Amino acid sequence: MLEITPKPKKMLSVLQEKLDYVSAYRENRLKCAQDILENPSLFEELVSICFSPENKNNHKACWILEFVSYEELIWLQPHLDFFCSNLKVLKDESSLRPIAKVVQLLVKSHYKKNENSISLSEENLQDCIEASFDWLINDVKVATKAYSIRTLYVLGNYYDWIHPELRVILNKDYGDHSAAYKAVAREVLKKIE
Repeated sequence: MLEITPKPKKMLSVLQEKLDYVSAYRENRLKCAQDILENPSLFEELVSICFSPENKNNHKACWILEFVSYEELIWLQPHLDFFCSNLKVLKDESSLRPIAKVVQLLVKSHYKKNENSISLSEENLQDCIEASFDWLINDVKVATKAYSIRTLYVLGNYYDWIHPELRVILNKDYGDHSAAYKAVAREVLKKIE
């Protein structure tokens, strides 16, 4: 008689188990980010999960990546091609906001040019520009748009076509948005007028 053995359940990685217990509470997200900072070997998997929309913990990984990036942005350097080329795969609002913030941090770091700054390739920069404009003109929440506006402002100091495009979009959309959007738009429009 043939015995059928059940397939073993797929073992969750240490990181997946941690992410299962992450909630939206800031303290909870900070604790998980601290775990990553203390275990850098988990970082590559974290970045991978961020850009795996089919993963139920995708948005949680993005939350954690944002907090880790405040401390160790340089850890993204070897992953920049993957990170930047996959920005377009993200659609979930809970993933977009933290990733838009990380993009802002990366772009600011790239242009600071100190010993700990990030070095983005021209292709990375183009991916950041494209994603930021997409987030700005599409129907996403205001925080994502605000990070995108600020990112594009910085990039516009190096790409002369960005500020005129940004000005057109901000002026056109100004009346349709919240007070928070208007505040960021006003701040940036004053700088580029």
